[in-house]
Amino acid sequence: MAGRPLTVKEEKFTQGLFTGLTQRDAYKQAYNTQNMTDKTVDEKACILANKDKIKARLNELINELKGRNMITVERTLAELAKIGFADIKQYLEYKTAKTVVDHDSETGEPVIDYKQIIDVIDSSQVDGSVIQEVSIGKDGTFKFKLHDKMAALDKIGKHLGMFTEKHEHEVYGKDGGPIKTQVDLSGLTIEELRAIAKLDTGTEGSTG
Repeated sequence: MAGRPLTVKEEKFTQGLFTGLTQRDAYKQAYNTQNMTDKTVDEKACILANKDKIKARLNELINELKGRNMITVERTLAELAKIGFADIKQYLEYKTAKTVVDHDSETGEPVIDYKQIIDVIDSSQVDGSVIQEVSIGKDGTFKFKLHDKMAALDKIGKHLGMFTEKHEHEVYGKDGGPIKTQVDLSGLTIEELRAIAKLDTGTEGSTG
């Protein structure tokens, strides 16, 4: 970090902010404030928090945390994309095939039936992070389930801004009957949103 290094108290103050303390509590943790009013503490804490070296150290701590946890927007989206675009055929092979289930007791001829055959691809050859469940019940029932594709795609779409919120609103035609419409709320001003809210609740502004 460029410039003069932080003092022990400045570092303690910054660490306090990093852990989620308010400026006041972080300052009280780092400095002797026994004879200070809260107003004085707040003023001093605000000035200190806005110093470039404090901001730089706080950003440094945040980036270190990201590096340790490896949690980034890009990685999160990549994990969601794996789930959203996963194909179950990458994990299972299934088919219906003729199978000999018995032999005729008189003729010895094989008795043929059709059975569903499911082959699970070896776990060492697939990405297990998209698999939610693989189990065999006491009755022999086999269960294989991937994580929710639609939920993952919904989260990706919302992050990318692909979905526009729609608000259903009733307006009245010439004959007095309600006409159902959908209003796009994106880009509306606060005043326009308030006007829609008043129409929804049936309230009207008072006149003076």
